[in-house]
Amino acid sequence: MAKIHQTFVCQSCGAVYNRWRGRCEACNGWNTIVEETGAAGPQAGPVATRPSRARGRVFPLEGLTGEAKEAPRTPSGIAELDRVTGGGFVRGSVILIGGDPGIGKSTLLMQAGAAMAKDGARVAYISGEEAVGQVRLRAERLGLSDRPVDLAAETNVEDIVETLSQGRPPALAIIDSIQTMWTETVESAPGTVTQVRSSAQALIRFAKTTGTAVILVGHVTKDGQIAGPRVVEHMVDAVASFEGDQGHHFRILRAVKNRFGPTDEIGVFEMTDGGLAEVPNPSALFLAGRDHAAPGTAVFAGMEGTRPLLVEIQALVAPSSLGTPRRAVVGWDPNRLSMVLAVLEAHGGIRLGAHDVYLNVAGGLRITEPAADLAVAAALVSSLSGAALPAETVYFGELGLSGAIRPVSQAGARLKEAEKLGFSKAVTPQARGETPERAMQTEALRHIADLVAGIASGAPRSGGKRPAARAWPDDDD
Repeated sequence: MAKIHQTFVCQSCGAVYNRWRGRCEACNGWNTIVEETGAAGPQAGPVATRPSRARGRVFPLEGLTGEAKEAPRTPSGIAELDRVTGGGFVRGSVILIGGDPGIGKSTLLMQAGAAMAKDGARVAYISGEEAVGQVRLRAERLGLSDRPVDLAAETNVEDIVETLSQGRPPALAIIDSIQTMWTETVESAPGTVTQVRSSAQALIRFAKTTGTAVILVGHVTKDGQIAGPRVVEHMVDAVASFEGDQGHHFRILRAVKNRFGPTDEIGVFEMTDGGLAEVPNPSALFLAGRDHAAPGTAVFAGMEGTRPLLVEIQALVAPSSLGTPRRAVVGWDPNRLSMVLAVLEAHGGIRLGAHDVYLNVAGGLRITEPAADLAVAAALVSSLSGAALPAETVYFGELGLSGAIRPVSQAGARLKEAEKLGFSKAVTPQARGETPERAMQTEALRHIADLVAGIASGAPRSGGKRPAARAWPDDDD
């Protein structure tokens, strides 16, 4: 008879304890430790109970030199999805996709599976959260009912693996979602750390042995992180995050990890009545409807992987009646905003200690690169002065704590995208080498004081008001 052992596992980080605790010492989560009971067997038992061999087998070792072949890929039929994965699904790879409920994960995967099935590939869609009838209703709503996709509602991993192993192995298997799967090798409830890890391991083993590309759909926590043990993210070949605000009509698929491609690519989709539609020119989408004459707005020329992207930075600086002024940020790092405000006050002569500061990246996009520092600083100074920035100008550059404006990578691609969208001027850092000749005008800045002086010399502009006294360094003169 198998020996029953009890452990206490944190459902947030996967830490294991020998007794129950109110707070996890690994992730500091409260009431996340749950008792799990498992049977000690060949897969989940102590090392002493496993069959052992006296000697291991000898395997050949190879050198670094040799012919390196690119992994064979199967296009998904959706260009934006192929961009994120690196050109298509690699045979035998496992991809974990996470996102908020209702963001469109199942819709996107249904469209990708239907597109591959139309080209003759065998595609299996295994739903653990919805019945077959519900999935069929979604397919009918998307106009994909006639596509030859194998559909089932099942949660037992052993049954799923055995069924998919019959006949020709599928080119793509979609598991929606991994939190609902369970395996007979452990006795924990579905959704626990042990079940998620064991189920993922069984599906990964199936993908590697048959060459089937497997997509696992994962839930997310309140912080936006993929729920379950972090070890699952290390086990899979790629991790993608499906982002977007349900108040906006577009979604962003961002690669977080990819063993077969880049890890900083994004795919942009637009939610329509017929499902998710690809957005070939996201910059035009993010800049649509902006107010050219409004103070406090600046266009940032950014990069998301190999794709240049132009977005609008919106800032609002208003006098505060609070003892501690408010700092609110949407779509950017709050700590980065604090640093930019400190640099403006220390080296730009801008006093913002008595003002509330609100910063927003228009469209719901989240920016992570430090090249947005210059655009944020320009938007803040513009809002404080009431002077609208030139509508045909883009900004990019990184700010140092000394006030210096530092160069950023891929400046040529940023300028090319801005020029393609009709912008005629760019405010950039000083280039390190020779810059290629371009039709658009570039203004290279060395210090943040140069940016402040340039905007201040144009105030008031477009009907803007002069800022209050002591807001500018020359007000005391």
